[in-house]
This record gives sequence, C-alpha cells and structure tokens, in this order.
Amino acid sequence: MNSTKAAIIEMFWQLLDKKPYSKITVKDIVTGCQINRNTFYYYFQDIPDLLQQTTEDYADSIIQNYNRFSSLADCLVPIIDACRERKRALLHIYKSMQREVFLTQLERTVLYVVTRYISTAEKESELSEEDRSMLVWYYKCTLVGIFLDWLDKDMAYDLQQCFVRIQEL
Repeated sequence: MNSTKAAIIEMFWQLLDKKPYSKITVKDIVTGCQINRNTFYYYFQDIPDLLQQTTEDYADSIIQNYNRFSSLADCLVPIIDACRERKRALLHIYKSMQREVFLTQLERTVLYVVTRYISTAEKESELSEEDRSMLVWYYKCTLVGIFLDWLDKDMAYDLQQCFVRIQEL
C-alpha cells in the first residue's frame, strides 16, 4: 500500500479513537497528515469511501493473518483481539450512521472463520453440503448476534471467556 494512503488511513483510525465518526472531516485528516485536500481525494472519494476501504482492509488483515481452527472459541480470538485493539474507534463507527459498513465487515469476517472451522472440524464426519451450509449459517448468525450484544454493551465483558465457557458447557 502506498505510504500516503496508509498515512491517511492511520490518521483516520487516530481520529476515530478520539471522536465520533460524524465529527471527522477531510480537513482533520489532511491537517493531521500534512497533505493537501487533492491528495486525500486522489485516494478516496469522501469520508464514507475512506471508512469502507478502511474497514475492508482491517477485516482482510484479520482473515489473512489467521489460521488456527482447533475450536470455535479459538476461531474468534482474532476478531475479539482486533475489536479490543481499536475499541474506541470501532465503537464510534458502530454507533454512527455508517454502522452498516462495520457490520458488513464483521459478518464477512465471522463467516470466513466459521466456514474454515466447520471445514476443518467436519473432515472427520460425513456432512452433506446442505448440512454443512446450515451449520455455517447457524453459527454465523449466532456469533454475529453475540458480537452485536457485546458492542451494544461497549465491549464491557470478556467475550473470549464467555465463548470458552459456552464451549465447555
């Protein structure tokens, strides 16, 4: 990725950590990066476009850097860690009018993780494609719902420990 584009994205994350999405302006970003407005618009159409690309890249990095699928609880660790790492910024996005952008990437990431886990776990069983798809759908919907509850509660509880305990039960 181009260093200027990366600087714009990093500045956006820094600003999201400090203030709500709706309060961030192109001027804030270009001032922080010490670039001109035209440079910003060379890379992004506007702030919503920046948000879309930023959340997509963030989800991609979680997906590309993760390959442990020993248990469902383990599968969720990178998503939980990524959310904790950017807690304030992600909560600002989640609580904004643009929350759908964040939710799309959350669902895509959970779907990837669940699909990989089911594929790994089912090697020992003979599931039909229809049954496998049903399991993936069920776990994706359940886990996204649990993540939404966690976000609604400002990530106040230990979600990873909850998943470990649920798995034990």
